[in-house]
Amino acid sequence: MLRTQTIAIDDIYVPAARRKTLHPETARLLAEDILENGLKTPIQVRFDGKRYVLVEGLHRLEAVKWLGETTIDAYLVQARKH
Repeated sequence: MLRTQTIAIDDIYVPAARRKTLHPETARLLAEDILENGLKTPIQVRFDGKRYVLVEGLHRLEAVKWLGETTIDAYLVQARKH
């Protein structure tokens, strides 16, 4: 079972290939939903020995950044490098 942990947003690296899939309008709409209802599903990150690398949840991460938050709930998963 995955456990949620709180991670500093500045400690999360987003790979360049993943950044290309960002749709700013989707992140903005999601930020409004998070403001009203909270973050329902934590993002997924893996730890590569030096930093956390985003696996899933780019739009949620960007939405939380847009809201000015400094931390986010995340699942630490074992995932292959993309």
